Amino acid sequence: MTSTDIEVSMARVRSRKISRRAGLRVGGGAAAVALAATAALTMAGSAGASVSPAVDHGYTFRTLDNHRDVTFNQLLGINRAGLIAGYFGSGATGHPNKGYLLQPGYSQRDYTNENFPHSVQTQVTGLNDVGNTVGFWANAAGANFGFYTAGTHFHEVNFPHVPNSKPQMDQLLGINDHGVAVGFYQNSAGNNRGYEYNIHTRKFTRVLIPGASEGLDGPSLTAAAINNNGEVAGFYVASNGETFAFVKTAHTFTTIMFPHSSMTQALGISDSGLVVGDYTVGTGNSARMHGFTWQAGHGFREVNDPLGVNTTTINGVNDHGDLVGFYVGRGGNTNGFLARP
Repeated sequence: MTSTDIEVSMARVRSRKISRRAGLRVGGGAAAVALAATAALTMAGSAGASVSPAVDHGYTFRTLDNHRDVTFNQLLGINRAGLIAGYFGSGATGHPNKGYLLQPGYSQRDYTNENFPHSVQTQVTGLNDVGNTVGFWANAAGANFGFYTAGTHFHEVNFPHVPNSKPQMDQLLGINDHGVAVGFYQNSAGNNRGYEYNIHTRKFTRVLIPGASEGLDGPSLTAAAINNNGEVAGFYVASNGETFAFVKTAHTFTTIMFPHSSMTQALGISDSGLVVGDYTVGTGNSARMHGFTWQAGHGFREVNDPLGVNTTTINGVNDHGDLVGFYVGRGGNTNGFLARP
């Protein structure tokens, strides 16, 4: 398989003008390694069921919103230097997603716009420690296209030669220091297909559940993050409709499920194997979302922003254990946050 890579000039403009806009959401680091056919399948969710997961209050939380739209911000990735990737804008009519990077200092002058040229909407979803970012952009028809940046250029990346959904949905969500990105495309049956993409070799590798069907109707799987050991974190929808988190190594595929939750999603992973994400308890109007951390041998810890205890998502983690994510606060605004241990 080959990449449909397209190189275009990238324009990053320092965001100094402060304005208030109503709050878009367009959707939602090792060489690529094919999952071994003999990979072990383990289940970690039930292992934590006998002991209630700890509620972790050992973080200092800070709300970080770009003043260009304080009604909707999501922080999605953070690297070792503390540089944060995110976006503002809810995706509602007149309020498109606009990507940015946020430099340490975390004041309004530290925001830098990062938007795919001529895009209608852009989300910057992840970054590494060597200068690459990843994300996806949308056109006027609502189609999504993955991208990564290298130096001063954007490169579009879409999984090739597959029956894609209409409109197309292809997103890159994370990248490691070796230039291996992860993400997913949605096939014509409406199921997500996770993959790895090496930006140096331009080669794609599917992320698969051992023994599961690879066809159109196989399990929907999203690859959300990758660390420098090549460990991939994400989530998939099982045949019973439940959503499980997973961690994939070269030889194992570990399913994790927060005890008593109706959905668990892994969204980030550090080099030490610390996994972050969110889980949901209840359904419909009674559903409550909480952030979590998980590590093999240590289990789950519930981590919530105090201003959004039932609406917290942790989307990124760096090797210092710093967390970024978002919550819904008073008035219904979605706010980004940084949490430090």
